[in-house]
Amino acid sequence: MEVIAKYRVETDLPIEKAAAAIAAEQSTGTWTDVEREKLASDLSGRVIKAEGNFAYVAFPEELFEPGNIPQYLSVVAGNLFGLSALKKVRLLDVIFPQSLVSVHKGPRFGIKEARKILGVFDRPLVGTIIKPKVGLRPQETAEVAGQAVRGGLDLIKDDETLTDQSFCPMDERVEAVMAELSKVEDETGKKAFYAVNVTSGAEEILERAEDAIDRGANMVMIDVLTSGFSALEVLSRGVKVPVHVHRTMHGAFTRDRSHGISMVPISRLVRMTGGTNLHTGSYLGKMAADREENDQCRDVLRQEWYGLSPVFPVASGGLHPGNLRPNLEGYGVDCIVQAGGGVHGHPWGTTGGAMAMVQAVEAWGAGIFADEYARSHKELEAALQYWKI
Repeated sequence: MEVIAKYRVETDLPIEKAAAAIAAEQSTGTWTDVEREKLASDLSGRVIKAEGNFAYVAFPEELFEPGNIPQYLSVVAGNLFGLSALKKVRLLDVIFPQSLVSVHKGPRFGIKEARKILGVFDRPLVGTIIKPKVGLRPQETAEVAGQAVRGGLDLIKDDETLTDQSFCPMDERVEAVMAELSKVEDETGKKAFYAVNVTSGAEEILERAEDAIDRGANMVMIDVLTSGFSALEVLSRGVKVPVHVHRTMHGAFTRDRSHGISMVPISRLVRMTGGTNLHTGSYLGKMAADREENDQCRDVLRQEWYGLSPVFPVASGGLHPGNLRPNLEGYGVDCIVQAGGGVHGHPWGTTGGAMAMVQAVEAWGAGIFADEYARSHKELEAALQYWKI
């Protein structure tokens, strides 16, 4: 069996030679002839297709240590990015054999399990990020969370930069937020997740998550690219709550469409290592978007894949009730649409903004355009007028 990596390459070399350079650099080759290289020839990468700007390289499965994702990346996304003969190179996708995928358990809580906790089965989930991003005290954070859930939201999350700073200690924040959400649930029956950001060093992340759960947290969040995929795997295997995965820092290597790493292999690795939700990008919002890549990430996260539970793709970044439709049409029912400013910036405040987001999702589900639905839903109408949609 082999691991097949797909690359996009810009080079002055013939594409066949560029592909061969990648195969050699990432397996048994080096810059000069080495006598003993022949002894390791069975482990050499091989070019299976090189055409135009695209190269497909197959690496023997034996090159990979089962279960060791950092080592997987050292093969398919290693020194090749520094080869002087390659002007630009982008890892577009990686196809893993079942034997390597199945070493990883995938999500303990996938889409089905998360929906069961909330009791929401027939629509996209709607979430928000506490705003301002940082600066609120624990009780202030709880008040904002409560207002959002009263408006009908399913998920409240910390910003990716908020962890356990002195102005908002995690222990106090979790207790305050969960107490407020419990109060709202008692009054309205509405259940919601609070994704507390437990991102920290490898030696601390599980302990931090367990402490948060002991204090009532019903979801944890990790910044996977700053913490590492192994940290996500330790977290997802070690806690009995869903795991929200943020992709902060991804633009450093995903934004240049001709260099770096696309979100597609990142999505594969997040599913292998156990995320419940993953930020994959919006079809319309404030962040750079690529429709084809969004489609691929959606499919990688949700299609059948050797029995691993599917993962929610999350659209986030500049979303508001007026631009939800392209995101919902792209991702479909099994997704999360998430707005920060698009909730809290509503002219009637957080609860009104939450209601407007929910109403926009309802309109899409009913096959009605938002402006038409807004005629009988004043919160949505106010949002559309405010954001001039």
